[in-house]
Amino acid sequence: MRIFTDLRQAQLDGPTVLTIGNFDGVHLGHQALLTAMKAIATRLEQEQGRPAATAILTFDPHPARVLRPEVPFHLLTTPMERLEIAAGLGVAYGIIQPFTHEIAQLTPEAFITLLKKHLGLAALVVGPDFALGRNRSGDLPSLRALGAAMGFTVEVIEPTAIQEEIVRSSRIRALLNEGEVARVTALLGRPYRVVGVVEHGNQRGRQVGIPTADLRTPPEKVLPADGVYVTRTLIASFERIDIYPSVTNIGVRPTVNGLHRRVETHILDFPPPDEVDDLYGRTLAVDFLSRLRGEMRFPSLGELVKQIHADIAQARAWFASEAQKAAAEQ
Repeated sequence: MRIFTDLRQAQLDGPTVLTIGNFDGVHLGHQALLTAMKAIATRLEQEQGRPAATAILTFDPHPARVLRPEVPFHLLTTPMERLEIAAGLGVAYGIIQPFTHEIAQLTPEAFITLLKKHLGLAALVVGPDFALGRNRSGDLPSLRALGAAMGFTVEVIEPTAIQEEIVRSSRIRALLNEGEVARVTALLGRPYRVVGVVEHGNQRGRQVGIPTADLRTPPEKVLPADGVYVTRTLIASFERIDIYPSVTNIGVRPTVNGLHRRVETHILDFPPPDEVDDLYGRTLAVDFLSRLRGEMRFPSLGELVKQIHADIAQARAWFASEAQKAAAEQ
């Protein structure tokens, strides 16, 4: 994927099939739209006899943070994470458009003019609730009228439902706030991922023989509810990506009078244990697979350590069960 950090940087000849939106999470509904966009590009190529490009335009910061700065807002995915997922689905171009009050005040016609000039817009692929331009005045009927006048089509893709539930980013955020990471996996089509840099903690895990990697995560990132989770941890090197089973705690650690919310990951069977030091400063990705329990205050550090060992045993049993299911399906 070729990436532009502003629409005005691009100069594509077209025809370009484009989708616009926040795409936070790039959930199954978003993925269905991107897949449909590729099919529309193929159809356009056959009709016009020349290659058609696919492009996704997303915003940074999220429009809600600009238009309603007083309301706290957290993200499921950073803009670059969204484009990485879209690239994996075969989208050729990505635009991370800075969202400003100036952009928010553009009329639909002015914004479409930019899309025609810089992308060679031939088809706009959107959901049924889509609107753009000042005060969302560019609804579907007005966009179709603009398309007839300016030479592009508007293609509407219906929402995706899983078990009779419409897949929405807001629903996924709510499920994460409840710790329902398994349900989130079903709506995303993949486990929810948190990426962070390993930093020095207070070494309590090492002192009790259960070393952890303490992650500094982006402040705008949605974290699952406080508690203990079965996870897998991805560690990238120059040559490969190693994936380890792990157990991750999110919370303030009330038993040791913690004050700050942390993400702490214990990597199972990380060889050898003293190499945890080598992780400091490195970026790790943690995928959340299943919730074991909520955060608890224990009467003593010894009771906490006992429970952590029980959590680790539960996690190992979870991975063993999943391996048996996978083998049975082969």
